[in-house]
Amino acid sequence: MRSPFTGSEMTLVKEKKKLIFRKEEFIYTHHSYYCEDSKESFTDTELDTLNLTQVYNQYLDKYNLPFPEEIVKIRKKYGLPANKMGLSLGFGVNTYRNYESGEVPSLANAKLIQLANNPKSFRLLVEESQGVFDDMEKVELLEYVDDLIQKERKNHFSVDFQNYILGDSSPDIYTGYKSPSLEKLTEMIVFFTQHLSPLKTVMNKLLFYADFLSFKKTSFSISGIRYVAIDYGPVPNNFQTIFEKLQRENNFKINMLDYGNGYYGEEFKTIENRLFNPECFTEAEVNTLEEIVKRFNGMSRNEIVKLSHEEEAWIKNYQDGKKLIEYYYSFDLKHV
Repeated sequence: MRSPFTGSEMTLVKEKKKLIFRKEEFIYTHHSYYCEDSKESFTDTELDTLNLTQVYNQYLDKYNLPFPEEIVKIRKKYGLPANKMGLSLGFGVNTYRNYESGEVPSLANAKLIQLANNPKSFRLLVEESQGVFDDMEKVELLEYVDDLIQKERKNHFSVDFQNYILGDSSPDIYTGYKSPSLEKLTEMIVFFTQHLSPLKTVMNKLLFYADFLSFKKTSFSISGIRYVAIDYGPVPNNFQTIFEKLQRENNFKINMLDYGNGYYGEEFKTIENRLFNPECFTEAEVNTLEEIVKRFNGMSRNEIVKLSHEEEAWIKNYQDGKKLIEYYYSFDLKHV
């Protein structure tokens, strides 16, 4: 970015700062541009959003409040527009839409939104709502909610299994403030397989760099997957179990490569008619995936492992005992 006063190129500066939000103090990584000529610091809309989102995320995490992605997901579960969803909860016409866009809800409103995530509880709210739905709309919505209640009972095991392999579904600093999504992780793997046919070690690094680059840009990961520091660099937690499950479901295949002298490799290969589905990603997330492909295309296993070993995310957490990696290390990334 160029200085608005001198026109010279400015330097991106990152420093720890404190911000008061709702009478509480939060420490975050402040991003700004510094002009050497004028000795002035500047931000733009993108950096302001990045800075504020860090604080909002800490507040939401501290009080276990729903994140924007969760708020959107709850509404879409019932197939309602934002105004109808908000009115059924007793909010103003545009309030729910604002929460989906990143405005932090009050504690009381946040609890109502979380309550609505349970179809049984939401059914009661719909029944008690006045003037929100006409008679036919209410009957159809209640029937739809009843079907959801039955489906959630049947899907209980699959949800428990996903939580088992991905960990707690609540967003936090170890998930990049996203709920872990096996669907998104699967599509990310399919995307990298189609473009690069990487070895398993390389795939792990591609996933790490994609999620952490997204957080570096937006304060949100893509997949919500937790990563851990092991000998060969950062990897998704429980990656072996995850890869085996997704391979059994015919999302890709993993071929064994024999290099001789007792050395083997595992290579991801595409399956016919199993194409990448971009529908569950934002445009910005797809752009990040494409950026990772361009950055690491043609790079060998040893090269990408070496790069990952230069990242603070690996160094600090590997030295401390192969720990889960906080996404705040995204702001210290050297190679993306």
